[in-house]
Amino acid sequence: MLELDTILAPFLEHEYPELSDVLQRDFQRVLNCSDLELYRCLLRAETPSDLSLQSILGVIREKHQARHSS
Repeated sequence: MLELDTILAPFLEHEYPELSDVLQRDFQRVLNCSDLELYRCLLRAETPSDLSLQSILGVIREKHQARHSS
């Protein structure tokens, strides 16, 4: 899904290297989510089915919004 690529690719390139080990593992787990669930969580701010991913999804949303609010 193109919308997800425009969020996740820049995050991976710019933010991922600076994440803690825990958040890096969580990001890797996010990549196993379905496109539909990621779309709902990242673009609609819905709660993920795996609640342990809320933190990384919040970080991804925040970084994406910060890149586009400048």
